[in-house]
Amino acid sequence: MTDDRVFAWKQCLVVRTDVKMSCGKMCAQVAHAAVSAFQRAGEEAQESWLSEGQKKVVLKARDERTLHEVRMLADARGIPAALIEDAGMTELPPGTITALGLGPARTEELDRITSSYPLL
Repeated sequence: MTDDRVFAWKQCLVVRTDVKMSCGKMCAQVAHAAVSAFQRAGEEAQESWLSEGQKKVVLKARDERTLHEVRMLADARGIPAALIEDAGMTELPPGTITALGLGPARTEELDRITSSYPLL
């Protein structure tokens, strides 16, 4: 079965691959990024994305610097962005930057800044 829907809105979640995290920890960090970025989005983006089915794409970043670079690009384009800093309660030292949430935003806008990053 194929899905021919076109998603005008999506969310990109970018996670560092140079930090040792368990699968569960990584999932939690990506979830933090998704919720935090959603909260920063405007009402139109939130409602449109929710009504379309909440498309999300999870991408790899090789290091912290990459997350900061992508965030700067997002900020310059007005894309809601949330950089996630771990509290240090479990696996990571406090303050470790783990993930970046982008959007929801228009798919073409996110693709302009994330298309070169591989899927997780």
